[in-house]
Amino acid sequence: MSAEPEADPAPRALLALYDEALPAVYGYFVRRCGDRGTAEDLTSETFLAAMDAARKSTPPPVTVRWLIGVARHKLADHYRRGHGRFTVSVAEAPEPADPPDEWDAELDRIVAEQVLARLNEQHRTVLALRYMDDCSVGECAELMGRTVHATEALLVRARRAFRENYPHREGGTP
Repeated sequence: MSAEPEADPAPRALLALYDEALPAVYGYFVRRCGDRGTAEDLTSETFLAAMDAARKSTPPPVTVRWLIGVARHKLADHYRRGHGRFTVSVAEAPEPADPPDEWDAELDRIVAEQVLARLNEQHRTVLALRYMDDCSVGECAELMGRTVHATEALLVRARRAFRENYPHREGGTP
């Protein structure tokens, strides 16, 4: 009687987690690149990389948080290759009927995205996790593989770098 080899538990765990994780991973990308096609491509790349990692002899623990960490690396790779930039989120509501009332806010958003894109990867990542994804400092630390204290210090430096790079309006007020 020959026993059929049992499938590896990590790839099975990834498949079982797929339905729950897909919206989280796709949402992570769509909020950052604003282009559904790019978000779909990066989501696919993330799950392919996750499956490769799950098939290793010592696979990582397969969780949604771990997948978001893989996604963060895929997004960084995407920007390193020179593709895309921070753009308008596809999840945003359409412009109001009277756009001139919102023009200052729109300009501020555009400038903020440009400033964010100029920051180093760690600063950009921690600010995006904290303020775009509304993660707690502890969640940011876990996703970035840092201690809470180190993440708090990184947030202080990232906010300072953002303020220093944000252009000031005439009259000296930001």
